[in-house]
Amino acid sequence: MSLKSAAFLALIAMILVTILRLYDLISTITNVMGGLVPAMTLLSSLIYAFASLSLTIFFARFHKQG
Repeated sequence: MSLKSAAFLALIAMILVTILRLYDLISTITNVMGGLVPAMTLLSSLIYAFASLSLTIFFARFHKQG
């Protein structure tokens, strides 16, 4: 497996993880607004969404340059 194909597979996996994390973030925001979960859960959901979005951008740049 070449480095370019490995970067492409990692990019696809991170896109899927990012979609799931963004869905979780939206779900958490609506639950916090409805008073169903404490507001502190919003912080961890924001951190996870930001980390996965950052890794997706990294793998996209890595795949483009490779």
